[in-house]
Amino acid sequence: MRITVIGGTGLIGSQLVTKLREAGHEAVPSSRSTGVDLLTGAGLAAALDGADTVVNVSNSPTFDEASPEFFRTTTGNLLAAGERAGVRHQVILSIVGVDQVPQLDHYRAKTLQEELLRQGPTPYSIVRATQFFEFMDTVLSWTADDDTVRLPATPIQPIATADVVAALADVTTDTPLGGTLDVAGPNVFRLDELGRLTLSARGDARAVVTDEKAGMFAAVDGDVLTAGPGARLAPTRYEEWLGAAR
Repeated sequence: MRITVIGGTGLIGSQLVTKLREAGHEAVPSSRSTGVDLLTGAGLAAALDGADTVVNVSNSPTFDEASPEFFRTTTGNLLAAGERAGVRHQVILSIVGVDQVPQLDHYRAKTLQEELLRQGPTPYSIVRATQFFEFMDTVLSWTADDDTVRLPATPIQPIATADVVAALADVTTDTPLGGTLDVAGPNVFRLDELGRLTLSARGDARAVVTDEKAGMFAAVDGDVLTAGPGARLAPTRYEEWLGAAR
C-alpha cells in the first residue's frame, strides 16, 4: 500500500513510517518540514497523489481556545484533498475519553476533529490512545517547583508510543473501522502515584503533593481517561519502560 502519514516527522509519525516500511508498505512522511501545510492546503495534492490511505497524527500547535479552529480547518483541507486524490481510507489518532472532558479546549477540539471525519466523504478509522509514557515529564513540569510536584489523583492508563504505533499500523493496513478503537496501557494509576513512581525511579527527591486543583488533568471527572470494554491493551508496563529509559 501507499500510505501518506501527515505529521510523519513527529514522535508518533516517524515511528509509524518506519514500522509501515518494515512491513513492506510505501509510507510517505508529510509535514511542514516536507513542504505540506495543513492550514493552507499547500503541498497536500502532491503528498496524497497515489495514496491508498492517509494517517493524520498531526497536532495543534497550542492546547488553548485556538485548537478547535485549527482542527476544523486542517481536517476540512485533508478530507477535501483526499477525496480529490481518490484516497480510500482516512485514519486519525485521538484520545481515549476525549468527548467526556468538554472543560478542556484541546479535548473539545479533538472531539470536533473526530466528528468532521465521521461526516466526511471517505471511509475512516479513529484510534484513541491514552496518555503517552513519554509525556510524563511534561505533565510533571506543569505544576513543579524546586521542592514539590503537585498532581491530582486522576486515574490514567498510560501507554508507550511504540504500542500506539503498533495499533495504528494494524488499523491503517486493514479495512476501515467506520468507528473507533481504544488502545491503552496494561495498568491504571492515579496520576499522583504515577508521579511518585517516576520521580523515585529517577532518583528525584522532590515530593509529590496530591492536589485536586493542580494542572490540566484536574479538570477530568472520574475515570473517563481509562480504557473501557473492548479496548486493545498494550503489553508494555510503565515500570519496565522507565527502567529501559534510564
